[in-house]
Amino acid sequence: MTQEVPSAPDDAFAALTEWQRHGDVVPFTSVRITDTGFIARTAVGPLGFDDVMDVVEWAPPHAFRIEKRGRMVKGWATVTVVPHGSGSLVSWTEAVHVWGVPRLGAGVEAFFARLLVRRLLGRLTRS
Repeated sequence: MTQEVPSAPDDAFAALTEWQRHGDVVPFTSVRITDTGFIARTAVGPLGFDDVMDVVEWAPPHAFRIEKRGRMVKGWATVTVVPHGSGSLVSWTEAVHVWGVPRLGAGVEAFFARLLVRRLLGRLTRS
């Protein structure tokens, strides 16, 4: 998915990689920083799961890649940020699979992943 955002590239990259702020955007989620990346804990009461993410590529202020290595969520995301007009163009490519969702549900997983990415981009990269 590619989206134009109003923030300058340095600002957009900084906003997208302020991992704890992702918890402000994703419902029922809090983020904890680790030595290799971060863990997004999504829970309602005692029921929840950890989305363990390691930052495996880091090229500020233009690109990063994370790998999802949790028990419930597997996959990866690659994000690039380039100048575009008075703002930036952010490309977010992601492949995610949630444990227990049959492969027939891949389209539903992709749909919800796109919704979440749009929400993250819209909220985190406002100027």
